[in-house]
Order: sequence, then C-alpha cells, then structure tokens
Amino acid sequence: QVPVAHCFGPPGHYKRKFCTVCRKSLESSAFRCEVCELHVHTDCILFACSDCRQCHQDGHQDHDTYHHHWREGNLSSSARCEVCKKTCGSSEVLSGMRCEWCGILAHAACYIIVTPECTFGRLRNMILPPSSVQLFSRNFSKLHCFRISENLQTETDEDDDVDGSTQGSAKDVQISTDSSKQTLKIFDGNDAVKRNQFRLISVPRIAKNEEVVEAALRAYYINDDQQEYELQTFTQQALLSDDVINRNDAAEDSNLGSVFRESIPEAWIIRAKPKDDEVIRIYPAWLKVGMAYVSLRVNKDSTIQTVIKEVLPLLGRQTECLQNFKLVEVLMGSKQVQRMVLDSQEMILNRLKDIRKTSIRQMNQTRFYIVENSKSIVRVNLFVGGLPPQLSAQEYTNILKDELAIKTNLVSVSHVYQAQGAVVLEISCFSEAERIYMLVKDTTVNDKPLNAMVIPEVLASKIPQNCCPLLVFVNPKSGGLKGRDLLYSFRKLLNPHQVFELTNGGPLPGFHTFSEVPSFRVLVCGGDGTVGWVLGALEEIRHKLVCSEPSVAILPLGTGNDLGRVLRWGAGYSGEDPYSILVSVDEADDVLMDRWTILLDAEEPAEGAENGIAEPEPPKIVQMNNYCGLGIDAELSLDFHHAREEEPGKFNSRFHNKGVYVKVGLQKISHTRNLHRDIKLQVDQHEVELPSIEGLIFINIPSWGSGADLWGSESDNRFEKPRIDDGLLEVVGVTGVVHMGQVQGGFRSGIRIAQGSYFRVTLLKPIPVQVDGEPWIQAPGQIIISAAGPKV
Repeated sequence: QVPVAHCFGPPGHYKRKFCTVCRKSLESSAFRCEVCELHVHTDCILFACSDCRQCHQDGHQDHDTYHHHWREGNLSSSARCEVCKKTCGSSEVLSGMRCEWCGILAHAACYIIVTPECTFGRLRNMILPPSSVQLFSRNFSKLHCFRISENLQTETDEDDDVDGSTQGSAKDVQISTDSSKQTLKIFDGNDAVKRNQFRLISVPRIAKNEEVVEAALRAYYINDDQQEYELQTFTQQALLSDDVINRNDAAEDSNLGSVFRESIPEAWIIRAKPKDDEVIRIYPAWLKVGMAYVSLRVNKDSTIQTVIKEVLPLLGRQTECLQNFKLVEVLMGSKQVQRMVLDSQEMILNRLKDIRKTSIRQMNQTRFYIVENSKSIVRVNLFVGGLPPQLSAQEYTNILKDELAIKTNLVSVSHVYQAQGAVVLEISCFSEAERIYMLVKDTTVNDKPLNAMVIPEVLASKIPQNCCPLLVFVNPKSGGLKGRDLLYSFRKLLNPHQVFELTNGGPLPGFHTFSEVPSFRVLVCGGDGTVGWVLGALEEIRHKLVCSEPSVAILPLGTGNDLGRVLRWGAGYSGEDPYSILVSVDEADDVLMDRWTILLDAEEPAEGAENGIAEPEPPKIVQMNNYCGLGIDAELSLDFHHAREEEPGKFNSRFHNKGVYVKVGLQKISHTRNLHRDIKLQVDQHEVELPSIEGLIFINIPSWGSGADLWGSESDNRFEKPRIDDGLLEVVGVTGVVHMGQVQGGFRSGIRIAQGSYFRVTLLKPIPVQVDGEPWIQAPGQIIISAAGPKV
C-alpha cells in the first residue's frame, strides 16, 4: 500500500452515502474524492488518510505489480460477494468491500482470502495501466495532476479545516443540558491549540479519569491503549504566554489524579506519557511480498542510524552499505502526503515525542519508511496552449521568455504544435514548473489568454501487447449538462489520466498524451459538434501519432446527435450506467466513414470594411461529417444559435432546445421559394438544374435534424443506395419549413437532386449556411465540397 493523497473537489451533498471515518450517513455537506469512492464529512476529513488509488508512478515506491485497492462500503444493496456469493452491500450502513480497479466485491470477512493481484477486471483492455504513466508532481495539487477544472473552488483548505473541526464536533455532541453531564473541549496537541481546533466530548460529572481519557481518544479516532495517555489542563493565560508550547518537562508530568474538582477548566490537551522504550514499525519502500513492515524495539540510545542498521538484516539486505539508505517520515494526510528525510544522528524517541506533542492525530497518520538513496529525476511536462499559430520553436521560446521570463537552463520546448499554437514544455525544477503554471493563467498573448495543464508521460513500452487504452473526451457543456457526472464516473472506472475535459484546452492535450501509445481508441461524449471538433483535431495531428487511425466511439449528449444515431449509439444519453457504456464501446465494431472538406471562397469583400477600402476575405476551409445546408435549414439553425447565445442558462435540456427550434420554424412559414434563383450547382463537373426549393442540403449520413431520413428509403435506379463510406454525398432539396416538418415527422422525404463526389456551388447573394449544426451567413462566391483525406 503506497500513500497516495485524495483529490477533493468543493464540498457537495451526497445522498445515500456514508462517511468512511465516522461511518454515519452524509446528511450535511461532505467531500468526495474525484478518483476513488471515498466520501467523508467536512469535519472528518482531517482523520481520513491518504489511501487513494495509485494512478501513476511518481518516483516514490514505483512497482509494476498491482494489487486490489479495497474501499469499504457505499455499495448497492444488491451487491454480491465474490467469495461466498451472498449479498454484501447495504443502503443502511457502511458494509462490504470493493476493489476500485476491477470492481470485485466481497464481505469485510471474505476479502482477505481473495488473491491479492488485481487484473483490472472486465475493462482491463481499455484501462491505461497505472504502471505505464509517469508524473512527477510534488507541488501540484491532485486537481492539477488530473486536470480537473477548479471553477467551483473558492474556499481555501485552511478555513475549511478550522471551521470543520470545531463545528462538526459540536454537532456530534449536543451541549448537554443534563446537569449530571459536562462538556469539555479537547485538543490533541500544540498544533490544534495554535489553530484553535478542538473536539467536544460529553462526560458524566463524576467520571473517572480513565473514562475521560477514553472519551477524548475516541473523539480523535485513536484506538491505542488509554493507559499510554493522560489529559493535561491549560488556562488561557498559559496559552497567551506561549507556555504550553515551551513548557518544561517537569510540568508535563504533573499529577492529574483529582482533576475533576469544582473549578473545572474548560479545555484539556491529550498528551502521550513519556516512555523509555517502545516498538515502532518500519515499512520498506520497495515491494517485499508477504511483508508490509518490520517491528523494532527502540530505546533512549537509538538513533536513526542504529534503526537503519538493525532493520536492514530483517529485510534481507544486511550485506549492503548503510550509507545507501535513509529513513523517511511520511505524514499521510488525506489531501497531501508529506515526506521528510530524518537526520541519521537524531534520537528516534525524541522524534516520536515531538510528533505526539504536535498532534496525536498526526502521529496516528505517520509512518517511517526505509528508502534506498537514488538519484531523483525531476521532469514536469506542461502543455501550454493559446499561443499564436504557425511559429517556429525558437519564436515560441522567445514569446515565453518575454511573457513568463522562463529560465532556459531549466525549461525546454519538447513538442511544438504549430497549427494549433501550442507547445509542450519540459521543466527540470518543481518550483519553476509551479511558477510558470500559475503565471500562464493570467497571461494573454495577442489578446488571447494562454492556458496550461500538467500532463503525464505515457511509457508505451509498459503497455501490455493486447491492451488498447480508451482515450475519453467529455464536453461538460453538451446536452443537459450530463457531462459532469460522466466525467466523474469515467475517472472512477478507468485511469483518470485517460479522461480529458474538452472545455479545458480542447482535444489536443489528450492526443498529445497518447501520441506514443501503439494502439488506442477514442470515446467522445458530446453532441455532433463536439465529435466534429475531435475528428478535426485528429486530422491535424494524425501524422504525429504512432496509432494514426484510432477508431472513435460516440456517447451522444447533444440536441441532434445524428451521427450517434447512424452509428447506433442511440438518440441521446439518458443516464445509462457508465460501466455498461464502456462494455459496449469495448465490443463495438469498426466502420469507415467519409469526411468532406468545404472550401468557402467569397468573391465580394465582407461588408463593413474600413474606409470603404475592401479587402476580399481569405478562403475559409471547414470539415464536414454529417451534412451541410444552404437556405432555410441554416436560417433556422442560425436563429436558434442567436437565442442560445442570448440566454444560455435556459438551454440545458434537450426538450427545451427542440421546442425553440419549432418556435423559430413557425415564424418562417410564409417564406417564398426562390433559393434556386440565388445559387447554381455543379456536380462532378456537370451543371444540375435545381427545382423550386428553399433549402439545399448535402448529406453524408442517413440521419438529419435529429434522426429524420431526408433521402428516403424507396429505391431509385438513378442513384446508388447511400452508405457512409461510399465516397459519395447525396444532395436533397426542401421546399420550406412545412416540408421540413413533414420530413421530421416521417411523412415525406426530401426532393432527391443528385449524388456525387465533387461539388461546386455558386452563391449569387448572401445566404445562410450551416455545417454540422454550426451556422453563419456566407457572402456571395464559390463553395467547393470534396472528399477529405483518408476516411475515419
């Protein structure tokens, strides 16, 4: 078990979950880890320790064998034990164990006999193996390491803790009105006194000393023998003169036999009684099967050096030189793992005494590890986006020197993505990496804000042969904001390093992270626009990927989801179990699909050019996956788009979005049908006569406007049966809003006009155009549509 800190977002309300520390249900606000199933009350968080999943190697205790990572409780009441096959879950109490990698379930009594090695379960072929991911992240919070956007985080940790421990403990112990009881403030050491963090206990007025000590230890979740502890009183004056902190030893052993007389002080500190010798546990920092730690008796004369000397033979390393080892004190707090190398001459008992004086709770969360000295490498990779495109590596370095004053002896540009204006920096110093990361957030270049993220390094050589990890992109803004819950679920089910939030730097950081992976697949969670965005990014970066043609699955979160329908992923996500989605992704078949390039060349200058001197617009190139519409269909889309930009808050449900489309359509019913006079169409070098229509639509997939079949199913000897990989586009006309409504309702199909692979459309006046749901008004000129590169 390697200490790994948890990754807590802002506190929230979680129904039907239980706290890992006090085991009570979470009625009030609580924290949950974004990476594992830990749930904990705000005032219990101090008592949780760093037992999160190890999702990457960070230079401490790295090994390639993975054992089950067990977490207790919060299972569904239908959960069945792997060992005895009886139910092990409950919605009433914290019960049952679950491995957070493979999902295997067992009773607390049965899980001990499950074989320790974890094979990652049903999803093993799509999980990015933790041993293949490297990330040196000393100063970066867990949220930064997993690129979890912090837009919800406002309060600082410190305040949470202070409020938490005082209020929370008051909540557990209602101040007793019963005159036979009394309420006491209990501190667990000098640190708690300084921060004024106490817990309240309620004891009978005639309680014996032992009972009070026992209640105090229980308030701090300490299961040691209460004989080893005593309560020490302090008055406010003592506190002010800082006497508690520097009191000489004699006073500490003052006799507490008859503390509970009339003048009861309100506050007590738990102190450990001094010992002349004790048994400590030493953990090896390397994997030693069947031995988690060795026990060692130490006394007044034991130094750190003598401890190392006595421990090595117990671990079978007696032949090695003492100088090659160090003893590291590790404080396993829930939010942070703190490591400190101990000085070889220090007395071990003094060290223990100091920790206990500071905080008995911290002593409970402290381990001593024996570690081999090794040359530590520091390599932090920062992805920086938002830079001006199409510059050279040297020019990017100069911009970063000017804007961020980067130290070139510590920072080098390891990858350049010119088309996207992004670079990857390799930094060999933690504080420099942290400085750049914080600075980037407030830096703009050419009025464009820069963005930075910490990205892991994936070691392709450590990925097993048959493993094809899944790269997951989620757009949290798509369709009814279901994206947030999916991000959380996929981080839990897979390795969080393979899940990317598209609002945080787009698809490029994900493709860059996977650029060395020999074979991977992609899952895009979002609407058709999101899928187009990811496919476009893939097209641009394909030549830099070892696996240049990954297959792409879709989890439709948008409004239309035509591509999702055609590829049979469904009309829209409605809360299915994310685990079963991943299983269907694993079982899905590969199919090829055409993509098309649309070149828009406006002949007339854009309106509103300054001083009347007109500059013609440069040609615009867009990629198309689903369809491209001119005229009425694009006009409705444009009106919907404007409505959404004015009041985005209203557009968080698919149903409301569709209602707006209908309303916009009703306002257009009286339109005249003369689009055919304003455009000319050429298909494969032949002029095509257009019938009287108001909308012209080029379709690549047999689903349009949320699942309607525009081409129709009846066979026709003039045209081939449409397929998504035949290298042909179908051209269809609609006569107006009413006709579009009939197509949507399935009563009619469109007017078939042509089928071909190369199209030239001439616009004689400005006309609304939409490509895959993105609308704009196109100035008069040429539009050329042709097949784009390889099929996807």
